[in-house]
Amino acid sequence: MAATNQHAVVIPTPQTNATAAGEVLRDIRGPVPLPSELLWLWITLGVLAAVAFLAWRKWFRPVPQARPAPVIPPHQRAKHRLADALALLTQPKPFCTAVSDALRVYLEERFEFRAPDRTTEEFLLDLQATDLLNDSQKEFLTDFLTRCDLVKFAKHEPSEAELRSLHSAALGLVEETAYDLPTKQSAIR
Repeated sequence: MAATNQHAVVIPTPQTNATAAGEVLRDIRGPVPLPSELLWLWITLGVLAAVAFLAWRKWFRPVPQARPAPVIPPHQRAKHRLADALALLTQPKPFCTAVSDALRVYLEERFEFRAPDRTTEEFLLDLQATDLLNDSQKEFLTDFLTRCDLVKFAKHEPSEAELRSLHSAALGLVEETAYDLPTKQSAIR
């Protein structure tokens, strides 16, 4: 018994089908040109949509709030300046300049003295007229600034121990005056 394929479906090729029906295959059509009025309408609508989107993003987008920079108290800034001055310990004149400038800037920020812009004599004269510092602090500043001026202007060559002493004295004054001293009335309570 020979196997036959009686139930097979024969699909004619498209050419056979097209020519059998009397139709001829045609090529695809080219692009259809849009009328110029519609083209300008589409361009205008696209531009308007883009402008509307950008305007919406600019005005209705939530603006992130900038965090304010933390306020660093004057005594902390002075301690940082004094710590930076230690890098100049082997150079007496730049070291004394950095230490005295750190203390002068601190006094200006803390007590609103015009310290950095004045000569030592002018500053010490104004210092005697204020009651923001006690007498021992005023004496200390007189001695401290005089010692720094000797190094800066009189070419005095101090030892490393003297420079460290100047540094620790400046740091001590900053720590002593960092916060408001209690008044007589608050000490009584």
